[in-house]
Amino acid sequence: MNKYDTVIGLEVHAQLATRTKMFCGCGAVFGASPNTRTCPVCQGMPGSLPVINRRAVEFGIMTALALGCGINQHNRFARKHYYYPDMPKNYQISQYEEPLAEHGRLMIDTGPGPREIGIQRVHLEEDVGKLVHEGALETAQSSSVDFNRAGVPLMEIVSKPDLRSPDEAGAYLKTLRAIVVFLGVCDGNMEEGSLRCDANISLRPRGQAEYGTKVEIKNMNSFRNVRDALEYEIRRQTRALDTGERIVQETRLWDPDRAVTVSMRSKEFAHDYRYFPEPDLPPLDVQPAWVEEIHGRLPELPEARRTRFRQAYGLSSYEADLLTQGRGLADYFEETVRGGGKPKAVANWVLNELLRELPAEDDRAVAACPIPPANLVGLLALIDDGTISGKIAKDVFEKMYRSGDTAQAIVSREGLTQVADEGALGATVDRVLAEHAKVADDFRAGKKAALGFLVGQVMKSTQGKANPAVVNRLLEEKIRKVQ
Repeated sequence: MNKYDTVIGLEVHAQLATRTKMFCGCGAVFGASPNTRTCPVCQGMPGSLPVINRRAVEFGIMTALALGCGINQHNRFARKHYYYPDMPKNYQISQYEEPLAEHGRLMIDTGPGPREIGIQRVHLEEDVGKLVHEGALETAQSSSVDFNRAGVPLMEIVSKPDLRSPDEAGAYLKTLRAIVVFLGVCDGNMEEGSLRCDANISLRPRGQAEYGTKVEIKNMNSFRNVRDALEYEIRRQTRALDTGERIVQETRLWDPDRAVTVSMRSKEFAHDYRYFPEPDLPPLDVQPAWVEEIHGRLPELPEARRTRFRQAYGLSSYEADLLTQGRGLADYFEETVRGGGKPKAVANWVLNELLRELPAEDDRAVAACPIPPANLVGLLALIDDGTISGKIAKDVFEKMYRSGDTAQAIVSREGLTQVADEGALGATVDRVLAEHAKVADDFRAGKKAALGFLVGQVMKSTQGKANPAVVNRLLEEKIRKVQ
């Protein structure tokens, strides 16, 4: 494989989080009953006229600015002609020669250091419908079509062919997802199709400037699928080139069950789509004053927030990266710290306990979390002042999540206050030492791990209520006293 350079470009489609569709007033919602969110406009009925969704344009401008793109003041929509059963018009309203924005960049880091990936363009278009097959696509006896998604606003972000490995493609996609989620323009849910990715990949002999024949891969709905599909395609094209086989320009589907790409159709060229300006929509004139106003409303982006989390709160790069995958989680962490929580402790509880309970890691799940930041601060305060142990705190956290009650209310109601009284713990310590005299002898002989076992037995006997520091001290004092 060292004989060839890998060249990858990604086309990422982000479903914009607008209330209505791109060119009509139908609701742009996921999960509605089939064909209940349609109208003559998104169904392509003769005589119906589209109207541009201003909010979708604003979301496109926000994303383009975050990616360092230049906004084209004069841009327009075009008709892209092709036939597919789930596309009611037999053409798609998209942008071609005059897109919304161009010439941006995105920084990625896969280990050796940050690297800049070029953004070729950001443009707006409408989504198509969805085919629902009875069974597998190849063997389905019948298929149904749901037009609810037809006309939903899409933003396509096209990278330059600057990616050189599946790992870089994965890092690019994760970084881009974090940006659109932070901006609130897309929920980033790949399983529901809110964020979709097509990859263009080719191989060329190492040192050759000319690109090889491009193959497009579709149907990748997770970061893992993107990586696995690209790795398979590299192996497939390498074998073909080594045996003198000609690479065909085509579109291939990723089959995650068999872990292979499958030929779908020959890859079209731009002229095959017969683009021409959309006659029912006027050219879009994006005034600089509007762009400046949007720029002033941009939130702190993930890269800047990661850096600040490391510098201001002493978090590791790993912790800062996880906390900034979504704006909701980052806000939750920071609000808890502002409320009095120690940054490292808050990060630990958010990344381990909170994420374990949340049904998803998106902003909606965080917003619906039954433990507000103030309640997490209250739980951490009970640990810090010795009221409860760390082990009991985890049980309390689960009960807080289920009930919505505060930590103090649960501890008081269930009598979970930590026991730190030496007199009350002394008898338990004596009994544990008597029952495990051999382990106590091992500790006297220099086996430090033996003390941990004895502490665990005392904690078990007190149902986790004993103060670990007091138990450690009492055990060591009593063992030495016997010696």
